[in-house]
Amino acid sequence: MTLTASAEAGLRIDLAACFRLVAHFGMDDLIYNHISVRVPGTDDQFLINPYGLLFSEIRASSFVKITLDGDPVEPTEHAVNRAGFVIHSAIHAGRADAHCVLHTHSEAATAVSALAEGLLPLSQFAMRFQGHVGVHAYEGVALDLDERRRLVANLGPHNTLLLRNHGVLTVGRTVPEAFILMHYFEKAARVQLLVQGAAGAGGGMVLPAAEVTVKAARQFNRQEGDILAPGAREWPAFLRLLDRIDPSYRS
Repeated sequence: MTLTASAEAGLRIDLAACFRLVAHFGMDDLIYNHISVRVPGTDDQFLINPYGLLFSEIRASSFVKITLDGDPVEPTEHAVNRAGFVIHSAIHAGRADAHCVLHTHSEAATAVSALAEGLLPLSQFAMRFQGHVGVHAYEGVALDLDERRRLVANLGPHNTLLLRNHGVLTVGRTVPEAFILMHYFEKAARVQLLVQGAAGAGGGMVLPAAEVTVKAARQFNRQEGDILAPGAREWPAFLRLLDRIDPSYRS
């Protein structure tokens, strides 16, 4: 096996694990949503899930390999979700560092996407995202190629994009990075909805001082102290979890 082929085989396992983890933590949406990863050694090809499989049944061998124009690189009997192609081809083409692109319709994140204020700094989970989230207005189902340039422009330099009235998208230099950002965005969104619900029932809501929020965001995003890049420390534990539950994702 060549070095490039070996790298792709490893990425396929990580990508399949990411699908299983999104399902495990309840962030999937039936057969919809998509996760993709750039094929090693290329700048115009990526792996994406075939249209019709649940996230919980995705395996390393399941993926469709397509170009940025949507053409299959290898023979396949599977179709690719049109909206998935539009969104993922946009980000892979527009951001050289976006090796993994993860999009979900998770409930809490989608609820926060419909709030004018977006994600608030109400928890430590939310701090890493302060000043680091792009916002993209809802344009209908993402079927039009013209929307790609606006998706890239709205993401800008960030690794998280709030899709208004739709969901959230994260990008990573690695599959683990994209997953951890998604995992913590969803946790932050759930905490926010709980706090806002309690505040609506008469509770008080405390927001940290602005300078503290800025400090915490800097600590996370510059990886100060013993903070590592998202996923660097957690991923081996997640793989052990999946191996205990169902190791078929590796096949």
